[in-house]
Amino acid sequence: MELGELERRGLLRRPGALGGGAGLLLLCSNDYLGYAAEPWPTELGSAELPSGSGASRLVSGEHAAHGAAERALASWLGLEAALIFSSGYAANVGTIAALGRPGDVIISDSLNHASIIDGCRLSGASVVVVPHGDAGAVEEALERAQDARRRWVVTESYFSMDGDSPDLRRLRAACDRWDAALYVDEAHAVGILGPAGRGLCAEAGVQPDVLVGTLGKSLGLQGAFVAGSTVLRTWLWNRARSFVFSTGVSPQLSAAVVQRVSQITANDAGRRRLAEISSHLREGLAPLLGDALLPSHGPILPIFVGPPEEAVRISAHLRERGVLVQAIRPPTVPAGTSRLRVTAHARLTEADLSRILTAFREVWR
Repeated sequence: MELGELERRGLLRRPGALGGGAGLLLLCSNDYLGYAAEPWPTELGSAELPSGSGASRLVSGEHAAHGAAERALASWLGLEAALIFSSGYAANVGTIAALGRPGDVIISDSLNHASIIDGCRLSGASVVVVPHGDAGAVEEALERAQDARRRWVVTESYFSMDGDSPDLRRLRAACDRWDAALYVDEAHAVGILGPAGRGLCAEAGVQPDVLVGTLGKSLGLQGAFVAGSTVLRTWLWNRARSFVFSTGVSPQLSAAVVQRVSQITANDAGRRRLAEISSHLREGLAPLLGDALLPSHGPILPIFVGPPEEAVRISAHLRERGVLVQAIRPPTVPAGTSRLRVTAHARLTEADLSRILTAFREVWR
């Protein structure tokens, strides 16, 4: 009955073909620079590197490759230390739940990712949800929370469904004024935005107290990490349940992280190409879509549709024309704001861009 109700409302998801299907132009992947499509480096498959850790890293799963990967990530981002988690979801849930406590106040953007929301709930802290991107509301909430045990401001730097960003400088200044910690999820920014791909905090000259990034998006691997101070890393090693009670990530994956960090740091050409492609798509779609193309920057282009069944219908018509853009529906986005989420990637050709714009022109009419 419940599944039938989901289907009636246009909210039922079913597994699709691997990679979307043969011959489709993929415009819904987070593989912004195209690294995920590359084969696994053969030099990382040696007998010296186990395929698995075998246990939690606190038990017997620690390997030298883990430390090397975490040092590479921290050095790249200009922070003291990093800790690798099995996924971005595990990183946010485990970190926020480990840091927040009853008596604390967490101020969270209304469009923060589900993993942030769940981490806030598990922390036991009082959670104040502020309107999306409203730095003034954050400042007011911090002022009201002066008597709290601790104060936390939690935001994404580049929102995955809207392609927009908060005023990170103003948030950092507000946290400094009211003695709060700034927690920034840079999952969709590291690798493609900021100097050497170090993210939007680096671009703004802001150092967060906690920085979360993923390995499975622009780095084209799997897993996630939390970076910050050595004290933060030690606390999470001991108290982040999603880390403590999980088998350590593969040492082979960790070795690939070191290689990929070096590769992505030097890939300014890929970031420039991605910016050019994103601009080309935005300029081509804007006259056609009008207000349906929501304000955004970077490679994420959200196209507002409204009803979920309409988003599904348009997605299906685009697919018939060889372009895969998934319909994004509740609970991923708020009710009434279903959309198509176009994500550019650096390996699209001029012919691909022409094909994409032609498909949208035909379907939107």
